[in-house]
Amino acid sequence: QVQLVESGGGLVQAGGSLRLSCAASGRTINRYIMGWLRQAPGKEREFVAAVSWRTPSTYYAASVKGRFTISRDNAKNTVYLQMNSLKPEDTAVYYCAADAEATAVISTRVTSYDYWGQGTQVTVSS
Repeated sequence: QVQLVESGGGLVQAGGSLRLSCAASGRTINRYIMGWLRQAPGKEREFVAAVSWRTPSTYYAASVKGRFTISRDNAKNTVYLQMNSLKPEDTAVYYCAADAEATAVISTRVTSYDYWGQGTQVTVSS
């Protein structure tokens, strides 16, 4: 079992930045694809970004590409999401998740992720 705990959410003005962290415990995440997904009020949960354990490579949703950066520090068992140029439409609960399948192929499907954190609220005011 892997436990994931997110931190770093909060209220920020449009154009501002936030850095989310996801600390993992219980098992090393070195061989897991790690992702960030989000859910806005009244909407389905959606993929934001993910980083594989090999290379590592990254993949972003079109809506955040060029503004968000995902990274991982395997020594600290931690994943980060740097969010710049935030927009009101980025407002959501952000979840850290782990894909524990033995694959290096990043999936954007919510159902591909096996372990989830409790989420952290990000609110962007206009």
